[in-house]
Amino acid sequence: MSETQSVQGKAAPKPLYRDPVYDGAADPTVMWNPLTSSWFMYYTNRRANMPDPEGVEWVHGTPVSIAESTDGGVTWRYKRNAVINYPHSGDNSITYWAPDVFFHEETWHMYLTIVPGVFTDWAHPRTIAHFTSTDMLSWHYESTLKLANEKVIDADVIALPDGGWRMFYNNEPDGKSVYYADSDDLYHWQDKGKAQLASRGEGPVAFKWQGYWWLIVDAWRGLAVYRSTDLTRWEQQAGYLLAEPGTGKDDGINGGHPDVVVENDRAWLFYFTHGGRVGENAGKENAESRRSVIQVTELQFEGNWLTTDRNAPALISLPAK
Repeated sequence: MSETQSVQGKAAPKPLYRDPVYDGAADPTVMWNPLTSSWFMYYTNRRANMPDPEGVEWVHGTPVSIAESTDGGVTWRYKRNAVINYPHSGDNSITYWAPDVFFHEETWHMYLTIVPGVFTDWAHPRTIAHFTSTDMLSWHYESTLKLANEKVIDADVIALPDGGWRMFYNNEPDGKSVYYADSDDLYHWQDKGKAQLASRGEGPVAFKWQGYWWLIVDAWRGLAVYRSTDLTRWEQQAGYLLAEPGTGKDDGINGGHPDVVVENDRAWLFYFTHGGRVGENAGKENAESRRSVIQVTELQFEGNWLTTDRNAPALISLPAK
């Protein structure tokens, strides 16, 4: 390895991670775990290898799974499913989507999309619930948030500069637009309505880097990028990140539902792809087209906007804390 590579990190594999249980890793959230001195990746574990699913049954009944890295984000290994202590009746047929996890005052918080069953279509309620944990493995139910309606998904929470928190989420009945809510304490939320974005999308992720607040949204044709100086008024970047197919393994399709980790002035974009939806298999319905993997690429700041080269080696080095 060259001196430059040793400073910047080691090249991450493509794909970065493939789930060994259901083969359906999606919607990643990556954060440091001080209890294990390792990095955790929480993800929606879609049941891609389910035999003969009916409709979108395979996207339901999904657990929140955890992968772990002990080498700065280069190598990830399946650890276990998170224990989600959600109160409900029935046969445990609950669906968990899109975990968002962060730490505040000795407590880990998770905001998680809940679908009350396993269904073959999309015509069912979904809400966002709040959980807390002291070990990052077992999660205690706190409440179900009162947001715009009962068909909302994909929470992402960020601390506001003057105190309090803001949650961005996807409001499906309103054309799958991005909405937001504010909280003073992480337990009580006030819905604020639609975010001032020029277009719609899902899987929003907000972060601060290079003097701007950023919001990256899955626009289903790549990732839409917005910047702001106040987390309220947003300007959209021309074009979309990860819109053009990559050349790496399982990276030949647009990237979806991302997370961003900013460490040591570098920003890492984690995203998922349906790596098998290419060539003769594009448009088919089978285990190969259903499966999904996690990829990573480094963001660059050029001309006051964000770029990335998904085909360049991702020399990643997430620090121990």
